[in-house]
Amino acid sequence: MSKKAHVRGSDLRGYGHLALDATLGLTSLIETMHHNILRTPGVLGEATQEPARGITGFVYKSVRGVARLIGGGVDALLGQLAPLLDSGTSSPEREAMLAALNGVLGDHLAENANPLAIAMHLRRDGQALELTREALAKTIPDPSGKVLVLVHGLCMSDLQWRRHGHDHGALLAAEAGFTPVYLHYNTGLHISSNGRACAEQMQALVHAWPVAVEELVILGHSMGGLVTRSACRHAETANHEWLQRLRKIIFLGTPHHGAPLERGGNWIDAILDASPYTTAFARLGKMRSAGITDLRHGNMCDGDWRQRDRFARSPRKPQVVPLPQGVDCYAIAASLGKKTGELRETLLGDGLVLLSSALGQGADAKRNLALPKSRQWISYGTNHLDLLDRREVYERIRKWLSV
Repeated sequence: MSKKAHVRGSDLRGYGHLALDATLGLTSLIETMHHNILRTPGVLGEATQEPARGITGFVYKSVRGVARLIGGGVDALLGQLAPLLDSGTSSPEREAMLAALNGVLGDHLAENANPLAIAMHLRRDGQALELTREALAKTIPDPSGKVLVLVHGLCMSDLQWRRHGHDHGALLAAEAGFTPVYLHYNTGLHISSNGRACAEQMQALVHAWPVAVEELVILGHSMGGLVTRSACRHAETANHEWLQRLRKIIFLGTPHHGAPLERGGNWIDAILDASPYTTAFARLGKMRSAGITDLRHGNMCDGDWRQRDRFARSPRKPQVVPLPQGVDCYAIAASLGKKTGELRETLLGDGLVLLSSALGQGADAKRNLALPKSRQWISYGTNHLDLLDRREVYERIRKWLSV
């Protein structure tokens, strides 16, 4: 058995880059706050983002220069050590840490070519699959024509489909004859960017599958459901073959109409930006990733964010993305309440996603997914993550896949 690595040499370089970015960002934040205080505007006066001038500006510029100099030297040293430290397979703890970091800062990591940024792959047992017929035949023992693709949610990884010893994919393989593969991706990127890349991965998978694909099913948890819908939209535009093979999609706690926590974060941004004395702190909130801000309203298209300030409050709703035609879609929602009608069910849903959003229900008829009651189900006394390992949730998935 290969040694499990909790930290790799490339990780140290990545964390070094992040430390430098944090130092520079914090220096700029303090400079902005210092400059605004020196200007003594009114509490609700106009703020400035301009750098400080004179001796004060020189001090902050010097701090940034020294930080870059030290950061460059440390990076060069770690670059020489990295090959010596990059050995062994990645541990579950490392995978979980990278997944969480990418969920919060993944767009920043990708834009700066940070080695901590996750690249999208279809995986099994935490190992990326080479999408050629020969490689898949060697990697996957006895692949069936029933392919199940599992798409994880925000700040998670493909390994986290296994929770408390249970994995929906593994059990469906044993009991229903599916061959599971797991999408691993940077959840901090825009949902539409991940949707496009997911569609390309699915196309390559279907073309390379060692046997004829008889049935293709996607199970999407949380953000994974939105990435799936975005991928289907891209596949329609690109006329991908895999979409014609797709038979069913099951959504687990997917925020089809957005998540309230991100909308709350957007309000905090607006409050902090209202005063020149607190505007610098708004930058801290605006560090959150594009993937997180997309969850405010459930953005799934490029047009929902391109040439816009993604932190600005806007009444404009995202583009309508209908469910793919000819595909049977199902939604499982979770409720913290023990029975229907409880107040916490209405106010909290599963703790992260409201019940109506998870079921695709809403006042706007154009955005209502209009799923038949027979394709909706609620797991009571269940939180957002419990959807990954509750036996009754698995039994409902199993039942729908047997129809």
